[in-house]
Amino acid sequence: MTSTSYIYLMRVLHLDANHPLLIEQFEQLGFQNDTDYSSKKKDVEKIINSYDGIIIRSRFTIDSSFLDKATNLKFIGRVGAGLESIDVAYAKEKNIFVAAAHEGNRNAVGEHTLGMLLSLFNKLNKADREVRQGKWDREGNRGVELDGKTVGIIGYGNMGKAFAKKLKGFEVETICYDIEGGVGDENARQVGILELQQKTDVLSLHVPQTPETMGMINDHFINSFHKPIWLLNTARGKCVITEDLVANLKSGKILGAGLDVLEFEKSSFEDMFDDTKLPDSWRYLVKADNVLFTPHVAGWTIESKEKLAQTIVDKIKERFC
Repeated sequence: MTSTSYIYLMRVLHLDANHPLLIEQFEQLGFQNDTDYSSKKKDVEKIINSYDGIIIRSRFTIDSSFLDKATNLKFIGRVGAGLESIDVAYAKEKNIFVAAAHEGNRNAVGEHTLGMLLSLFNKLNKADREVRQGKWDREGNRGVELDGKTVGIIGYGNMGKAFAKKLKGFEVETICYDIEGGVGDENARQVGILELQQKTDVLSLHVPQTPETMGMINDHFINSFHKPIWLLNTARGKCVITEDLVANLKSGKILGAGLDVLEFEKSSFEDMFDDTKLPDSWRYLVKADNVLFTPHVAGWTIESKEKLAQTIVDKIKERFC
């Protein structure tokens, strides 16, 4: 904890545009706020030693080289959930407080994931497209009911818990798997990986991007499930190997997929893909009726924009005021 007089000296650089309450409330705390939404990383590095705090979404990585130049930095506010673009361990070594906002968009992610699931089960995207084209195919758009299914959630933190809570209105069994023990609650029973693979009908990913989770959904893992499954990914695109996803969509082991994130996504999340020469697997997904896409917006609602900003303000205020 620090004194209020110390807080008044805080100078903060905002590297992405966020809800205005973030700057407004920082000003009320006595912070000096500067904005730079366009400079290249190398240019920001030239001035970063003048700042006590950074607010960023995902414009560029905050790596050890950047942190070495940020000699006066005391906090980083990441207006979002994932921290893979920040060298958190090195920041901790340098006594820099890192605040993420997992709580701010968890409800949005829970609602979006449920929406994707219901849309896939009822072929809403396919049916809508066909009706607009004058095609009236009732039998071809016969849906599947969620009741009676088992929903397996991998990663039972803020996002996984929010999705499980949304499922309470359905007659489903909800189970969760997490590397940490004791995370199950009244909305989901924690199980081991073997039971998850034995029972799951719908698999939903809610994990951060780490070395352990990158590529975790591969051919071997998918075929370890006893039944054909529906796959939902509102976590990180690199958790799923796209070629293996496509192979299992073709074989019928995966019945359908709801993808808010993609393996080919740029790390900034703001543009589409890293490479204009995309693999054949992408072309297959684009044409597949049992695949539903959204552009990394599961946590991107009007309400979450405000909640994310408020969460960062609250965490910085609690730490330094």
